[in-house]
Amino acid sequence: MEIGLGKNGRRAYELDEIGIVPARRTRDPEEVSIAWQIDAYRFEMPLVASPMDSVSSPETAVALGRHGGLGVLDLEGLWTRYEDPEPLLAEIRELGDEAATERLQAIYAEPIKEELIGRRIEEIRSAGVVAAARLSPQRTAQYHKAVLDAGVDLFVIRGTTVSAEHVSGRAEPLNLKQFIYDLDVPVVVGGCATYTAALHLMRTGAAGVLVGFGGGAGHTTRSVLGVAVPMASAVGDVAAARRDYLDESGGRYVHVIADGGMTGSGDIAKALACGADAVMVGSPLARAAEAPGGGYHWGSEAHHGELPRGERVHVGTVGDLAAILDGPAHAGDGSMNLLGALRRTMATAGYSDLKEFQRVEVVVNPHR
Repeated sequence: MEIGLGKNGRRAYELDEIGIVPARRTRDPEEVSIAWQIDAYRFEMPLVASPMDSVSSPETAVALGRHGGLGVLDLEGLWTRYEDPEPLLAEIRELGDEAATERLQAIYAEPIKEELIGRRIEEIRSAGVVAAARLSPQRTAQYHKAVLDAGVDLFVIRGTTVSAEHVSGRAEPLNLKQFIYDLDVPVVVGGCATYTAALHLMRTGAAGVLVGFGGGAGHTTRSVLGVAVPMASAVGDVAAARRDYLDESGGRYVHVIADGGMTGSGDIAKALACGADAVMVGSPLARAAEAPGGGYHWGSEAHHGELPRGERVHVGTVGDLAAILDGPAHAGDGSMNLLGALRRTMATAGYSDLKEFQRVEVVVNPHR
């Protein structure tokens, strides 16, 4: 599309601009499988908790793991900076909106402690669930040994945007391909939002790529940086990269995980319909009674020391984690029984598992 005489742009679509089309055959929701597997790890639900302090603590990661999902702990968050972050979480919940960002910056200025990295990962592993932890690309080289020594199962390298060809004149950038090759654990890396960027990340040997940036409830990346790619189109583009890389590599399948911008069960279903293997969500799980944020939600971008690109937002509490995942729901807005809704969507469309469901027909809905 022509934006001006000197600039063209491709039309892209948000999740709320598309709809899933039912097929001629329907199924019983109880006969639908929503399980997925990455590397050696199988999960009974395609739900990954965002590595945000308002969502993922060691306790909530264990709870989600026991429900069949995957929690990812932020190793640059409060749990690796403080022995007991609970008083600080309580303070963050009580902050006024005007003071929140500055106080968050001060709280997160406390140095990360390597001994706490190992302790938190061990807390999750000792509960018998898959231990997944996140570092930013900037801190991966510094702390990855502590992460591996602690026995992490899945390593997540997550930033606003992560490229396989970062250029810096100030420091030697992380060589993703060499780094991943040297590790003995599967790595998930992102975000990215284009076919080319995703293909390059897949060529590094990553087991999965995260799709999206700037679309989460607590992010202001769109307004601060002007960076935004609508999620439906981003997932579709990265799914195409996965398909082409499968041919290029002779059969290596890289998992696509939609990350952010999904506020309810319908968004989750549509992200999977566009080609995602799983979804990484924040605000839907921040509404759980067990969530560390206590009804508030924020990510690492909210306390950036130089250029915050997020904010603390109030999302409220709708129920406990079990009800949000499996119901019963007492709200009709898609905030509860996320998994029951997904099964019903797939059953209505006539598909029995997630891989098949990626082929479902979708339409563009002009009435947002």
